Amino acid sequence: MSSLSMLLQAAADGSIGKMGAGIGAGLAAIGAGIGIGRIGQGALESIARQPEVAGDVRTNMILTAAFVEGVALFAIVVCLLIAVA
Repeated sequence: MSSLSMLLQAAADGSIGKMGAGIGAGLAAIGAGIGIGRIGQGALESIARQPEVAGDVRTNMILTAAFVEGVALFAIVVCLLIAVA
């Protein structure tokens, strides 16, 4: 059996779409983790350079991390909805 016919058969029963949804959910979670880590890194470097603005930097860091988390959650929910359908 050739690889093309195997791919076409897998596409016909929808398993490739479910695999893609699982990979997408994993990438969304990894991307959010990297993004939040970079936000924390930048905030700590900023606070180390100017300790007097620590409160403002912390507030902006938490707000930005919440936005990144929200987008990642939305992406994971969309991928799970694709996997279930």
